[in-house]
Amino acid sequence: MITPGPESLVRDHTVYSCVMGSRAFGLATEGSDTDLRGVFLAPTPLFWRFEKPPTHVEGPAQEQFSWELERFCALALRANPNVLECLHSPLVEHADAVGRELLSLRGAFLSRLTHRTFVRYALGQRRKLEADVRQYGAPRWKHAMHLLRLLASGRDLLRTGELTIEVGAAREELLAVKRGEVPWPEVERRIVLLTEEDDAAARNSPLPPEPDRARVEDFLVRTRRASVSWPGGCSVDRS
Repeated sequence: MITPGPESLVRDHTVYSCVMGSRAFGLATEGSDTDLRGVFLAPTPLFWRFEKPPTHVEGPAQEQFSWELERFCALALRANPNVLECLHSPLVEHADAVGRELLSLRGAFLSRLTHRTFVRYALGQRRKLEADVRQYGAPRWKHAMHLLRLLASGRDLLRTGELTIEVGAAREELLAVKRGEVPWPEVERRIVLLTEEDDAAARNSPLPPEPDRARVEDFLVRTRRASVSWPGGCSVDRS
């Protein structure tokens, strides 16, 4: 088998792809980029060599990023916010049989671990914004908007057990932050309030303490076994 290059893996073995970023969040404005995210399944024989297939690929299109299936599942089980949001994008561009089964497992990845990861990520972003305020007198307003969006999304996930990434009625309020129309002290107040709401939601969340790792692993093993027969291409039904 000739080892396919990274671009070939994305082109020929993508099982799921979607649009992310502002367009998926419902925050797109004129001139917004189209952020493409995807998952590819490297054929199992590629793992039998010393040189393993990549865990992720940037490109080939602009603003495009893809994960290999195993890496994607591992990150999702650890409640990585970016990966979980990718799995819940309302703008799905492609999903074959493997991709559709991956989507059917969305609930298996969700757990109370999201409280720690969403809040920890947001607090890391807050420290960067505070550094900008000290150095430049203002934060990067787009980043401030997304911090508020992420905290609200995490709070609602912990309250309901479902991850919805579209901001809905909060769109104009968040875009006002992006435009710098909301003073930084008010943004800080909202960050503190949302963090407290996240903490409160975690205490009574309907989410399980841990994700369903066994269910996800069963899916991964079955999928790996099926791809053994791919001669560098696709000899199994993935329609």
